[in-house]
Amino acid sequence: MKSIIKVFSFLFLLISFIKTTEATEESVWKKSSSKTYTDVNKEDIWHLWEDVNNWPQWNKGIDSSQIEGPFIVGNFFKLTPKGGKEVKIVLTEIEEGSKFTDCTTFSDPDAEMYDTHVMEETSEGLRLTNTLVVTGPGQSVWIERVAQHLADNALDKMDALVQLARERNK
Repeated sequence: MKSIIKVFSFLFLLISFIKTTEATEESVWKKSSSKTYTDVNKEDIWHLWEDVNNWPQWNKGIDSSQIEGPFIVGNFFKLTPKGGKEVKIVLTEIEEGSKFTDCTTFSDPDAEMYDTHVMEETSEGLRLTNTLVVTGPGQSVWIERVAQHLADNALDKMDALVQLARERNK
């Protein structure tokens, strides 16, 4: 009887270990786009990034975006993509003047999408980088519905952002 209990205990521990390992070894989808620009300054880009309420001026994929309060970690904004439903997006990381990350939480099926925007001054000009990361058990659905489209259009959005910054700086 004791040996049967030991076998069942071992099997229980083994199954628990396998489930824990599967949960922690979740795959991550990641896509980055970068481009270097001349004749644009970092401050103008940062101002446009933190002006969430006016993102539709340079991001033609957005019907509306609205933030109440400051552009700080923990605050959120509501964004309505063209032809889509409003989503709540939380600011998760900000390095004033150079970088921010936001997170959209999806459900049915569950996933999270992190969208990181970075500026770096280089000898060739100002490099903008956009990185999208999707995690969670429902990631394949949300990659297909949202993230891949965003990644495919990242450079166009960067071009429009830079063009608006240049126009405002004339």
